[in-house]
Amino acid sequence: MRSFLSVAVALLGASAVTSAADAESDVTSLTQDTFSDFIKGHDLVLAEFFAPWCGHCKALAPEYEVAATELKEKDIALAKIDCTAEAELCKEHGVQGYPTLKIFRGLDSVKPYQGARKSPAIVSYMIKQSLPAVSSVTEENIEEFKTLDEIVIVGYIPSDDKKGNEAFNNLAESERDNFLFGASDDVAVAKAEDVEQPSIVLYKDFDEKKAVYTGALDSESILAWIKTASTPLVGKLGPETYANYMKAGIPLAYIFAETPEEIEAFTEEFRPVAEKHRGQINFATIDAKAFGAHAGNLNLDPSTFPAFAIQDAEKNTKYPFDQTKEVNAKDVGEFVQDVLDGKVAPSIKSEPIPETQEGPVTVVVAHTYQELVIDNDKDVLLEFYAPWCGHCKALAPKYEELAQVFAENPEYSSKVTVAKIDATANDVPDSIQGFPTIKLFPAGSKDKPVEYTGSRTIEDLATFIKENGKYEVDAVADINKPKEEAKETEAASASESSSSSTSSSTSTSTSTAAASETESAAPEATEEAAPDHDEL
Repeated sequence: MRSFLSVAVALLGASAVTSAADAESDVTSLTQDTFSDFIKGHDLVLAEFFAPWCGHCKALAPEYEVAATELKEKDIALAKIDCTAEAELCKEHGVQGYPTLKIFRGLDSVKPYQGARKSPAIVSYMIKQSLPAVSSVTEENIEEFKTLDEIVIVGYIPSDDKKGNEAFNNLAESERDNFLFGASDDVAVAKAEDVEQPSIVLYKDFDEKKAVYTGALDSESILAWIKTASTPLVGKLGPETYANYMKAGIPLAYIFAETPEEIEAFTEEFRPVAEKHRGQINFATIDAKAFGAHAGNLNLDPSTFPAFAIQDAEKNTKYPFDQTKEVNAKDVGEFVQDVLDGKVAPSIKSEPIPETQEGPVTVVVAHTYQELVIDNDKDVLLEFYAPWCGHCKALAPKYEELAQVFAENPEYSSKVTVAKIDATANDVPDSIQGFPTIKLFPAGSKDKPVEYTGSRTIEDLATFIKENGKYEVDAVADINKPKEEAKETEAASASESSSSSTSSSTSTSTSTAAASETESAAPEATEEAAPDHDEL
């Protein structure tokens, strides 16, 4: 057993190392006593609320340090607060998870950091925060401004074009977290950049380096152009870029490759294909060694690479390229065109169609989804579940009981179906964020399913069907009837027992009372008392 002294020495040693590291760091460690003065003393601060044991915090730490050093030159301060030591301070700022990053412009102006957790992304994001939504661009600063970020957007709009300037400024304000905006109404600056007024130029450090917009000056049109022009012809897909590709509003073509050399070769080979379909579909390479398992989500064999697939996140459809064929620009280019022309049917992952429906809960698979859920005139309650989900397993017997009530009543069963689908083994057109997810597809309004968010009791689920279904089928009374009958039987039995009981000795009465008191003091835990969190 280690002695108290050895533990104390170890802790002191660790403290000394930490102090030395903090002394050399450009990230300032803050406490309850120093926090307010530090925030007040800096115009802009990025603060990380962390816990030393947090894995994500440990991964962020070196990136945060690099960003702090770079941003120090621009007078942007980075700080950190150890929430295991400063619990009250973290509570004051609503910290509920680690790491939590917040941007402070004084104590009264606070907003969450919404950028990626890599040093270049942190630097880029905070530089945008340090500048106005639209910076003034002149002959003197144009060259420096163009290099401040990976993507820089400059509006060359004459001052008398009030409508155009208003649209550009409004867009810049709404997109300031994502892009760096500048503006110049100087004809000479526009001429030096080889553009005419009014126009918008997107400068970038990849592909053709510069894109020019001369279309309608309304926020919606400009933003649509920016999204296309700011996306690399053939980008790289990873944790930092995945969300933006999914939100792009157009399909994404995945090019799975196993080596850096192969990724580089595919990037160059597919540029002409990507250029041809720019604005219709995005292209990105993905490291098959690091993220090869994702191929399975696209209905590809995750053990065979290189590979290619297209995913339309908006429609939740997938188009895997035949893995027996060579992945090359010519064949894949033809495949892409066929997908866009609607000549290729989407790939649907589905379990086998059940030969018979066993039990009261209707089993749905991808190949029967349309028939059993959409193309009928019944109210359909559908549970999206995962076999490994603990909450799904806990719900199963109650869901069976609910289905039984509807199934054994011919009037109910003609109007309501209680069903389930394994969302891990079947492609479904619905967006599922966690398990179990329960939705009601009302007859006549299948395109407007209602998601269930109540407690998972049989009565509440039946009430949900009644209140949101077209037929307003009320099965609650049927569910409660057995319980009421059981109560009546129990009451009658208790009354019988009471009337037939004879006088007992004082010691017997005393022991009975003691036993009764003990049972009351330690009731069984109820499911309602347990936390009920969906598993993701």
